[in-house]
Amino acid sequence: MQISYAEFLKKTSFSHEELIAFGQGNLVSNPPLDTNGLPDFPSLPSPPFLMFHRVKDIQKKGSRGRLIGEQDIRLDDWFFQCHFKGDPVQPGCLGVDAVWQLLGFYATLCGGKGSGRALGAREIEFFGQIRPYNKLVTYDIEVKRFMGSPTGQATFVIGSATVLVDHEPIYAIKDAKVGCFPDLKYRDYPLKSENAVGGRLSKDENESGLSK
Repeated sequence: MQISYAEFLKKTSFSHEELIAFGQGNLVSNPPLDTNGLPDFPSLPSPPFLMFHRVKDIQKKGSRGRLIGEQDIRLDDWFFQCHFKGDPVQPGCLGVDAVWQLLGFYATLCGGKGSGRALGAREIEFFGQIRPYNKLVTYDIEVKRFMGSPTGQATFVIGSATVLVDHEPIYAIKDAKVGCFPDLKYRDYPLKSENAVGGRLSKDENESGLSK
């Protein structure tokens, strides 16, 4: 069932079905549009790279907030098949990416437009692991700041996360950063076009926005 953009911005939780629909561009009936009349907000990756199955809670308090995502662990998850043979473990980098994905989604829920891009993290510490017979990973993220850039085009979100497996803390990620940037979408892939080649993001938008 589709929802309006106004309803989307007010939601405080999302099911797995809703997250997949959002990633496919089918959840919001009247998304914000770019100058070409096409949807203009950050997306989520689709499975198997979508690294959480639901968003349990979203809180917004001015420029700060909190969100909690959950990931179900399955014996046959794709990463256990290749990382590593004889020693299956979920790659720690996928847990970090889950935090970036969630922060980008939070920015979208705050009205962020354009394309979401991970911008780094100040500190990452791993002190545990996720194995095939674990059940649940929880991503508990404190949003420390959501802000716009000086030009008013890009938006940024910074948050720190605790990652838990079966309620036991295993990762700590401090000051993870995500930006939402206009005019980056590469909609006509695999055809070669203006955005077919990457490179450095706008220095003014990126660095000025994060220096506040």
